Amino acid sequence: MSERDADAELVARVQRGDKQAFNLLVIKYQRKILRLLSRMIRDPADIEDVAQEAFIKAYRALPQFRGESAFYTWLYRIAINTARNWLSSVAKRPSAPNALESEDGETFNETDSLSDISTPESMAASREIAETVNAAIEELPEDLRNAIVLREIEGMSYEDIAQTMGCPIGTVRSRIYRAREAIARRLRPILDTDAQRRW
Repeated sequence: MSERDADAELVARVQRGDKQAFNLLVIKYQRKILRLLSRMIRDPADIEDVAQEAFIKAYRALPQFRGESAFYTWLYRIAINTARNWLSSVAKRPSAPNALESEDGETFNETDSLSDISTPESMAASREIAETVNAAIEELPEDLRNAIVLREIEGMSYEDIAQTMGCPIGTVRSRIYRAREAIARRLRPILDTDAQRRW
């Protein structure tokens, strides 16, 4: 059974009144939603509040969920919209904190990868690169920042990002390209690369 099919089965159980099935979905996706929201909201307490509100909205909307998209794509869309509403209500500018936090170690084990080259100079260079990337992501307009975070940090497909952001795939590709270009411009002086290279 695929992950999408497993989610669809849990959704069907929730729609039949099984609240425990929704708890399983929350457990499965809570960490991903918190990590997604941490790219938009700084305060950990606010992140948890917005995540809780997003799950409540999802629970209330589940009777209308028809499975046209994957459950997690639908849930991400709710989470992003909930965060946007929260940010506008408190008049805060969205921002992406550390895009290379240790929590992202699921896909990148920094200790293993850098163990052979962890000299003070290389560690300082790595830290400078990470800080530059994070600063570049923070400065991106919200639509570009969301697209690059969903692609590079959450690992979502272009199709799922398009559904999540409610725009055509071509727009997603354009936003990701523009985001990468902006990040590359900030990295060129540090990496000493020519203008033809993006990453």
